[in-house]
Amino acid sequence: MSNRIWNLGIALLSLTFFFLLAGFGVTSLHTRQLAGQLKPADPAEPSRLRIGLISQELNNPFWRSVESGARSAAERHGMDLEYAGPLRINAEEQARLLEKAIAKGTDALLVQGLNEPGYARLIDQAAAKGIPVITVDADEPNSKRIAYVGTDNKRAGAQMGELVVRTIGKSGRIGVLLGSKANNQRLRLEGFLGVVNRYPGLAVADIRYSNISRLQAAGEAETMLQQHPELRAIVGFSALDGPGIAEAVQRVGSANVSVFAFDDLESTREAIRQGRIEATIVQQPYQMGVEAVDLVHAYFQGEEIGKLHVTETAVLNRNSLANAESGNGGGNGNAAEGADGSDGTSSVNGASDNGAAADAGGSRR
Repeated sequence: MSNRIWNLGIALLSLTFFFLLAGFGVTSLHTRQLAGQLKPADPAEPSRLRIGLISQELNNPFWRSVESGARSAAERHGMDLEYAGPLRINAEEQARLLEKAIAKGTDALLVQGLNEPGYARLIDQAAAKGIPVITVDADEPNSKRIAYVGTDNKRAGAQMGELVVRTIGKSGRIGVLLGSKANNQRLRLEGFLGVVNRYPGLAVADIRYSNISRLQAAGEAETMLQQHPELRAIVGFSALDGPGIAEAVQRVGSANVSVFAFDDLESTREAIRQGRIEATIVQQPYQMGVEAVDLVHAYFQGEEIGKLHVTETAVLNRNSLANAESGNGGGNGNAAEGADGSDGTSSVNGASDNGAAADAGGSRR
């Protein structure tokens, strides 16, 4: 009897010990898991840099192309890109988004310059907090931005002037549509007039604003044609101007008016195919995004970067578009030709780091 009691006691003791041991093992495992969660990040694996890209208009095709290029470069450099912008063009909203990104502590910012003192002060605030800012598409030269990436708009305007002269000759009256009163549009007009004014027989008869709207561009162009039936050409300096002008010309029936556009929308290409638009000046928004992020990477690597990085523009007309679509575009992916009519891209990279950033200006859709 005593042996059975003794054996039972040992069995109970062993079972108790087993449960205690199992509980200790579970507790230890749980403790290790918690410790792993609290363990600081491995210094050999630094957190990814966050770049903010603030566009002029969220779903604008030009800015989506900039975003695509920037995102591709960010992935290549192991960075994260956060894209934002107003639903409709709104300078005040752009400023609010910039202010929000600064408060959030984004590591670097890519923004469109507005050429406004208040916006420049926001960029300076970012710089004071150690956030490098690169202006894309439009510069803010009086700020502490570290660099500008985009079109030399004064040169692009001159390129447009040379194209018009080559098409209509050295005499005739011309109408002009600007997207807005922004500095970049002013620079395009300035470059254009610099060429036109060299020829006494050429004159700009009317300058109007489309407010970056195809509908308004069509309306302004129609009024222009009615008031100036002698026009031989109408030039649009923002992306939606060209298709709007072509619509107005067709509606009014002004068959002898040559239409010139800016940027590379599909509606512009289609009008070129149909002969309703003579040609367009093409920018490189994807390349702007790539180069801007590459500059951010170089900056954080401690490399010296120049202040002014001008991307190319080129002329897209019926011949160069047909060549590209038939596979004869030279393999460069750019269905454009030089401003002098030669094959290939007409570079405007002549602006150096010592050039005036105001001449680059940036483009406003």
